[in-house]
Amino acid sequence: MFKRSAIFEYRLEDEAIDLRKQAEGMPRGIRRDELLRKASQIDISVVNKWLNSPAFALPHSAGRGVTS
Repeated sequence: MFKRSAIFEYRLEDEAIDLRKQAEGMPRGIRRDELLRKASQIDISVVNKWLNSPAFALPHSAGRGVTS
C-alpha cells in the first residue's frame, strides 16, 4: 500500500508541474488562474499528507503537564 501511495503522490506532483507549464504560456485570465490554483491545491494536499504521516506525530504526552 505504501508503494501505491508514493506512486500516486509522484503522479500528483507531475500533474502540478504540467499544470504550471500549461499556465506559463497563457495570457493572464480565468483559465490561467484555474490551472495555477489546481497546481497549488495539489501541492497543499501532498504537503498535508506528508505532515499527517506517522513520522510527524507528536508523542501522546506532548504539551501535557509541561511547565516553564
